[in-house]
Amino acid sequence: MAEVNRRGGRETGDGGGAPEPAKRAGHTGEGGAGPGGWTRFVTARPRLSLLVALLLTALAVVAGSGVADRLGSGGWQDPAAQSTYATDALEREFPASQPNLLLLVDSGHRSADDPAVAAEARRLTARLASEHGVTGVGSYWQSGAPALRAEDGREALIAAHITGDEKAASDTLDRITPHYRGAHGPVTVKVGGPVAVRSEMQTIIQEDLTRAEMIALPITLVLLVTVFGSAVAAMLPLGIGIVAILGTNAVLRGLTEVTDVSVFALNLTTALGLGLAIDYALFIVRRFREELSAGADPLGAVATTLRTAGRTVLFSALTVAVSLAAMLVFPQYFLRSFAYAGIAVVLLAAAAALILLPAALMVLGHRVNALDLRRLFRRGTPRATAQGRGWSRMATLVMRRAPLFAVATTVGLVVLGLPFMGVKFGTADDRQLPSGAESHVVQQHIRDGFPGSPGGGLEVLAEGRATPAQYDAYKDRITALPGVLRVDGPLVKGEHAYFTVQPRGEAVDAGAQRLVGELRATSAPFDTSVTGTAAILVDSKHAIAERLPWAAGIIAVVTLILVFLLTGSVLIPVQAVLLNALSLTAMFGAVVWVFQDGHLSGLLGFTSPGSIETTLPVLMFCVAFGLSMDYGVFLLSRIKEEYDRTGDHREAVRFGLQRTGGLITAAAVILAVVMVAIGTSRVTNTKMLGLGIALAVLMDAMVVRSLLVPAVMRLTGRATWWAPAPLRRFHRRFGLREEEPVAAVEEKAADRDRDTAGVHG
Repeated sequence: MAEVNRRGGRETGDGGGAPEPAKRAGHTGEGGAGPGGWTRFVTARPRLSLLVALLLTALAVVAGSGVADRLGSGGWQDPAAQSTYATDALEREFPASQPNLLLLVDSGHRSADDPAVAAEARRLTARLASEHGVTGVGSYWQSGAPALRAEDGREALIAAHITGDEKAASDTLDRITPHYRGAHGPVTVKVGGPVAVRSEMQTIIQEDLTRAEMIALPITLVLLVTVFGSAVAAMLPLGIGIVAILGTNAVLRGLTEVTDVSVFALNLTTALGLGLAIDYALFIVRRFREELSAGADPLGAVATTLRTAGRTVLFSALTVAVSLAAMLVFPQYFLRSFAYAGIAVVLLAAAAALILLPAALMVLGHRVNALDLRRLFRRGTPRATAQGRGWSRMATLVMRRAPLFAVATTVGLVVLGLPFMGVKFGTADDRQLPSGAESHVVQQHIRDGFPGSPGGGLEVLAEGRATPAQYDAYKDRITALPGVLRVDGPLVKGEHAYFTVQPRGEAVDAGAQRLVGELRATSAPFDTSVTGTAAILVDSKHAIAERLPWAAGIIAVVTLILVFLLTGSVLIPVQAVLLNALSLTAMFGAVVWVFQDGHLSGLLGFTSPGSIETTLPVLMFCVAFGLSMDYGVFLLSRIKEEYDRTGDHREAVRFGLQRTGGLITAAAVILAVVMVAIGTSRVTNTKMLGLGIALAVLMDAMVVRSLLVPAVMRLTGRATWWAPAPLRRFHRRFGLREEEPVAAVEEKAADRDRDTAGVHG
């Protein structure tokens, strides 16, 4: 006889095959559903908790103020790489060899050699050389070097090196450039060079982030009101997100006192702070409202919510934090910065959702449903039994045609990822900036109009005493290398000297990268080290390739362990890792097709450099994998909860998708809105990050969670929940679960039966 075992009235009966439903504890604070230690802690004095949170948030605003001004825009290089060592040594010993400031002097229709033009250019050169914090000043009008004059003869360069770290160099740039930029008699000056690119990038990122927040917040609020109906309920996730963002800004401000932090990390703080806080709050508020609608009082509803949805939020936060923490194994502070920001914002979002949100729900009680704006457009309230009916039908259809859906979605995702097979890695440069940015304009003029490949040369640092004959012999050896176009130097200073090697072809193409290895392998009677754009790229790729298996291993192993502790299954954690990785293929394929190959560049407003910056795929994988696990944990936890109650695998999958499908899709759409707002940035890497992750979360929620996961779980059947006896016993002791499940009781009985049979045998 079918039995009603769910408050919404769902019946299950499969000819006696399903176990008897477990008795569910009440909702009034009695028995197993009563307030545990954590519930008592967060609900004991809810108003006091909220007041303390308000004060701490205010302190975070003060502590995090000015954080953007202390962040760097570099961090792409491995600090321990040979190229980094050589760059630092050349900056110290030969500042003119590493110019980071370029003044593009445009003489209009005159020649750069015109006497009036030359006189003004020499005056600007002398004035720049007298500036505090500027060294290594040189110009075409001093040296007459052809590489410093445009091929049309109307433009030429003044080069200099601004000393100090990124912050000091930026301050110096801000101080001196107003005196040089613009018209000076017969010439017009534009400011460029690496230090100008960094400064302009930092300014644009801050401006774009403010605009992204102004776009994302109101749209997010409208979507939350649409999801919840209640304006009061909709404000709760937004409040949790703001607390997480402000708290993370304070954490980053503190970290800048002890380490370098990238300005790009601010974008991740905003995106994850809003996205994850909204995810967690959606899950908790939705469950709290379910419990209230089932007749629970606020305390009982909070207790049940924390024991179920709260556990899910905790596991989700841990999996996301682990994915982001994997970036700590890389030496580039660009990647490490995202780990700092990501871990902080995830933990703060989870803490706010598990501490502040229950306190707010206790204060609001049934008023969480106040200001239901949907009543303006409908009459009555939809019955609870109708919740997720469309998702239930879809789950039934997918499981009925499981092989078709599993194969079709897998093949489709693989096909979407195929463009990534042609990925080309490069370095970040001025082309990240909008085409009208001054430093981009300067560098583009140099690329298009100056001889050779400016900025593409390789520098070879020689250390140790040597004779002129030894230098000449070494120069002859590197000149004879097949990829070398020209060798200049050496310039000698004591026991240090350097050569400039101009490669054939583009600055960072395959030939230039091969030449780096050949230069490093060339014998010399002194110590040598090689730097330059291609050398930095080679070292960066090596550092990432060397540590990538460790990062992937950390993510995979910890994810397997956490999902096992959540589900008690051996197969589900493996499925979770593989399907999550598969969900990212569309993102990687789109990144190459759009940002490397340049499709849609006009529509999206960026300049394609023809390559992908080396660290970006690592960053996007860690962030997107963590967010995919976020949605995966939401779905699996509800499936597990239902399976534990009934022991019916198919019904558990159907019910899990019914209850979480809409929630996961809503959360993904909201997070995608935030990421698309970030993707409106004028900086290409930020645009790539925002739009790529937006695509990843939508594909994960709408394809993988909705189609692939139920299809695969239907194909694996009850074997989905299998685990060896030792692991089952381990999970019963250490795994986290709401209550003693029917399935676990059956497994214990089966274990006893097998043990007894073994003894009698």
